[in-house]
Amino acid sequence: MKGYWVCIYEKIDNPEKLKEYASKAKPAVEKFSGKFIVRGGKNKTTEGINSPRTVVVEFPDYNTAIECYDSKEYQDAHEVLDGYVVRHHQIVEAS
Repeated sequence: MKGYWVCIYEKIDNPEKLKEYASKAKPAVEKFSGKFIVRGGKNKTTEGINSPRTVVVEFPDYNTAIECYDSKEYQDAHEVLDGYVVRHHQIVEAS
């Protein structure tokens, strides 16, 4: 079954750092055959926190989604966000 990253941003303090992160994260995601399904765009919060950005990435399977997140390539990108965004990130398996 496919695996997904679901990332809901609460706060983005530095859009330039987010762009830097994205440019580094994209090759890591692609290395693990990840495909961006949702990356920003219009949204309407119907419950919970108001979010400025949502990202959903699809992977061939749950374990690959975890391997990508844990990879050096992705973790190097992730470090760019430290102190600049608040987000909720989950790895989920499709049912």
